[in-house]
Amino acid sequence: MGSLRLGVINLRRFLTSSNPTASPLPRYSLSSPFSSLHIDLSDEESKRRLFNRLIYRSKQRGFLELDLVLGKWVEDNVHSLDENRLRALVHVLDLENPDLWKWLSGQEKPPESVSSNPVFAAMHERVMKNLESHSSPATRATPGQPWVRGWDDIKKGRDGPIAGNQ
Repeated sequence: MGSLRLGVINLRRFLTSSNPTASPLPRYSLSSPFSSLHIDLSDEESKRRLFNRLIYRSKQRGFLELDLVLGKWVEDNVHSLDENRLRALVHVLDLENPDLWKWLSGQEKPPESVSSNPVFAAMHERVMKNLESHSSPATRATPGQPWVRGWDDIKKGRDGPIAGNQ
């Protein structure tokens, strides 16, 4: 209970301080547990464990669209990937959800380090192929624009939302 109280006090000090760059909160590493993932393909048990971890990580991102897209792609392809492609897959899984979704769905152009990744390129190709075959161009976001249109949180007035996306 004391550490919670101390954390709240530090947070209050930080929020009311005149220097926003000075943080009283400890800095934590944002590196993913997968960035140092040891890829061991020496025996069947090691392969099975690695593949199961990658499939789980691709299906349990907390972002439904990515859970579905990444999970299906990884499940279909992980057994045929060599060691270099597995490393490329780990790099894709380390990306942040909102950015990855925007890049995969074509809302934004990915950085060169991502677009040159062969696994990302294969996933992006599949997503775009599915979009071409299952949705009309009028329903898709134009590049550089948000995918969900029609939500206006800033709109004020009689017909505007009270809070959130209502």
